[in-house]
Amino acid sequence: MTQKSTRQPIWLPLAIAVAVVVGIFIGSRFTANKPVAENDRKLNAILNLIAQDYVDTTNLHDLIELSIPEILSNLDPHTSYFSAEDLKAATDDLNGSFSGIGISFVMVNDTIGVVEVIPGGPSEKVGIMPGDKIVMIDDSVATGPKMSNGEVMKRLRGDKGSKVKLGIKRQNSNKILNFTVTRGDIPVNTVDAYYMLDKNTGYIKINQFGRRTYDEFITAMASLAEEGAKRYMIDLRGNGGGFMEMAVLMVNEFLPADQPIVFTKGRYKRDDSEVWSDGNGSFQDAEVAVLIDEFSASASEIFAGALQDNDRGLIVGCRSFGKGLVQKEFVLPDSSAIRLTTARYYTPSGRCIQKDYKEGALNYEKELIDRYMNGELYSRDSMKIDKDQVFTTLHGRTVYGGGGIVPDLFVARDTAGITSYYVDVANAGLLQRYAFNYCNNNREALSKMEDYNQFLRTAPSDEALTKDFADYAAANGIAPRWYYINLSRDVIVTNLKALIARDIYGSQAFYPILNRNDKTVQAALKALNKHKAAFPITD
Repeated sequence: MTQKSTRQPIWLPLAIAVAVVVGIFIGSRFTANKPVAENDRKLNAILNLIAQDYVDTTNLHDLIELSIPEILSNLDPHTSYFSAEDLKAATDDLNGSFSGIGISFVMVNDTIGVVEVIPGGPSEKVGIMPGDKIVMIDDSVATGPKMSNGEVMKRLRGDKGSKVKLGIKRQNSNKILNFTVTRGDIPVNTVDAYYMLDKNTGYIKINQFGRRTYDEFITAMASLAEEGAKRYMIDLRGNGGGFMEMAVLMVNEFLPADQPIVFTKGRYKRDDSEVWSDGNGSFQDAEVAVLIDEFSASASEIFAGALQDNDRGLIVGCRSFGKGLVQKEFVLPDSSAIRLTTARYYTPSGRCIQKDYKEGALNYEKELIDRYMNGELYSRDSMKIDKDQVFTTLHGRTVYGGGGIVPDLFVARDTAGITSYYVDVANAGLLQRYAFNYCNNNREALSKMEDYNQFLRTAPSDEALTKDFADYAAANGIAPRWYYINLSRDVIVTNLKALIARDIYGSQAFYPILNRNDKTVQAALKALNKHKAAFPITD
């Protein structure tokens, strides 16, 4: 195993010094308070001094590239710098297809944190999860100041069919978990699945807000309406956001004319905006529930907040992430870019749901872990609510600002069947690997089946499937513990059937199986039945 040195480069103090200079340069470009020419002269003078008189030969371009993120990190957690390469990759994530491992990540204290695992992508198929930290890539340490966004993308993306070995640190495991991921085409659809939950209720799963999300959403809604849907469940769990415009267009479909959707307020009037519904939405009379969790952020929160504040939808799940900052992209002459926070957005009731970031980036990211540790995901009474930020919805209900969207109906995280055995096999990626092997061994027969329903009718019994999986896990290093296996039987079997169905029939088959035992989906369905005579919500 190759270990990379953790010693600071000799020029690191110089990079920090130049960061201050770059800050002056950035200030000269994006504010009108100081003469641009004066700051340009000062910057050029210092850089010329370094180029001509510094003791070692220095690459000024690399020095400035390292310094810009250092400056921006002192502003807020969502202002960021993208090199030209990084910017293209980030744009591809929302606009097009590419070949890679299928994750979204963020650098936290020089460590790669997995924010999202793209459904159906290569990483999900081997068992990588949101919240994982990538500490090794191909047997080399993948932490430290040299691991920029560009470096990470360069090492994770590659030709279709090529492999990359990842060492993963997971919160519930004391050892490094190893996964080998085969790079492939990353699914670009933002609507993972849509289907009828019952004869009246259509379900739509949206993984992010990309350029085509509204078109995909309208196609799904229209298809479900043709099947008889009169109410809809929009699942935004795990959806970290994207283009705000897509969320606005989707909200507009549910509102009558002249209802507020979202406001933005910045330092300058040019960054202020108000968006109101136009009354042309096709689903103004439809009942709707929105599912959120702690990973639902940004555009997801705009969508949920607008429906909640207008009393047009029931918000179900747990408190959302809490991102209420608006970034504007400034492209620089070398095709790099700064996404600078220029405004805050506010829901129709006037609340900003941005969580506190004054304690720095580490505490900002750690806040999600604190929710787990404080029991917030398991008890509504443990939920952090800022009682000083009280707002009122259209029909007089109380809502709160200052840290995410608080759901109308809290649903505790389902821990049924999550035993130590299940955690072990899930961490090892054995559920995904077993499903893949099962499909390979039975692909000819499975491919002849009409759909996943036929597969479910002809699949092995739950007992036989559990026994076969336990044997497979034992052959891969995890000894059977039947007391815990029996406690986990339902969750193991449900996940195996859903994964097998997806490998053969796609994500349209995955969610109908998985959601049968999903507490949040079932709670939302029950609530829709209860509230069907009281939309808009008034209680």
